Amino acid sequence: MDNFANLLDGFAHVLTPMNLLFALIGVTIGTAVGVLPGIGPAMTVALLLPVTYGMEPAQAFIMFAGIFYGGMYGGSTTSILLNTPGESSSVVTAIEGNKMAKAGRAAQALATAAIGSFVAGTIATVLLVVVTPPVVQFAISLGAPDYFALMLLAFVSVTAVLGASRVRGFASLLLGLVIGVIGIDQSGQQRLTFGVPQLADGIDVVVVAVGIFAVGEALWIAAHLRRKSGEVIPVGQPWLGKQDWKRSWKPWLRGTAFGFPFGAVPAGGAEIPTFLSYVTEKKLTKHPEEFGRGAIEGVAGPEAANNASAAGTLVPMLAIGLPTNATAAVMLAAFEGYGIQPGPLLFTRESSLVWTLIASLFVGNLLLLVLNLPLAPAWARLLRIPRPYLYAGILFFASMGAYAVNAQPFDLYLLLALGLLGFGMRRFGLPILPLIVGVILGPRAELQGRRALQLSGGELHGLIGGWVSWLIYATIAVVLLWPLIGRFVVRPLRGRVVTA
Repeated sequence: MDNFANLLDGFAHVLTPMNLLFALIGVTIGTAVGVLPGIGPAMTVALLLPVTYGMEPAQAFIMFAGIFYGGMYGGSTTSILLNTPGESSSVVTAIEGNKMAKAGRAAQALATAAIGSFVAGTIATVLLVVVTPPVVQFAISLGAPDYFALMLLAFVSVTAVLGASRVRGFASLLLGLVIGVIGIDQSGQQRLTFGVPQLADGIDVVVVAVGIFAVGEALWIAAHLRRKSGEVIPVGQPWLGKQDWKRSWKPWLRGTAFGFPFGAVPAGGAEIPTFLSYVTEKKLTKHPEEFGRGAIEGVAGPEAANNASAAGTLVPMLAIGLPTNATAAVMLAAFEGYGIQPGPLLFTRESSLVWTLIASLFVGNLLLLVLNLPLAPAWARLLRIPRPYLYAGILFFASMGAYAVNAQPFDLYLLLALGLLGFGMRRFGLPILPLIVGVILGPRAELQGRRALQLSGGELHGLIGGWVSWLIYATIAVVLLWPLIGRFVVRPLRGRVVTA
């Protein structure tokens, strides 16, 4: 009941003219950047971080929440009309969505994506309200060893699960940890500053995020630049017929059931649930002949899973302070920029801010539906912007944003160096998320590890607390040893079963 009262209080804060304006700005920007290929919500939030430092925290996070959800919405437009997913989570949508568009059903594909996103986002946000407070109560009972183990699990998860190679994932994490420890440590010693005074306070995470995401992406696109924009399939006003509604509503619900729990798991992301949703709809459909040719279920389910996972990522971020995707990692940096520490005490110390943020998700979701259905043809025109103009603008705003953090020219050199690092990571296939997680969680993992060792007098057994840390370390062992388990245990057993 208290949660319901807190949520109503959050709505009272959101439903003011100024906060509604920021919600509208957020969802509009989020949809626009989601539509444009290669520009995701993580990059946009990173670019806008310096701009929002002069704003009230509630207004900034209302806008960020709109960008977060809007980016998920907009990615489907690119996938359907251009067969070019703006986000990795929209890859599955392109399989059937673009086939529908080529068959003259672009309007129906966009409509089921937009309505499915609204349904999934609303249900998942309700689950966020229900699930997060119990998670907070559980998190309060954890000690320093448990938090240290949780952060190790986050490190292992984002490196071992994401990307095509575990080695590349761990290499990316190592880069992030190195960047994260630059500066003066808790004992007063300088680390990796190389005598440069500007590095004594460390590298601001905003400069890291903007450099890796925005500048790195712009340089990568410039290296593979095509001056001609893609051929966009024309679209009218999105609408669904009676048969389309009948075939879509069940995939929306099943997609939500896949997306939310995966979003809440470290490194679960939206890629796995969207694929599982697609496979499930392909097995359950009464029209199997349409799959591969433009089945509406293949758009409805994955898009619902995509947006449900977005709400799921906010559970560990708000309750424990663990980001499970790139956008959540950048939002975590935004909290720290305001001097707010996400975690179990956040709901006590900043209760009004948290419930305002959650209430804004409901409002933003409704605004997105209102924007996406009538304005789909307008969003499609954004795809015709020539890439040189688009990425020149991104570089300009990235430079302005990085300079605005500390008003030091040195940050511009750092921005260029980090942009080149981001370019190199894309060139050699290193995932970005482990680096960002390493930069943000590295110093916090060090802090919890120090506390655990201090409590035990420097003994290593101090890193192992109660049953929670034991369970987490067992999970880490399974994740790390899974390739060996699969090779020497699962395959021989499977071979015996087949032989028998």
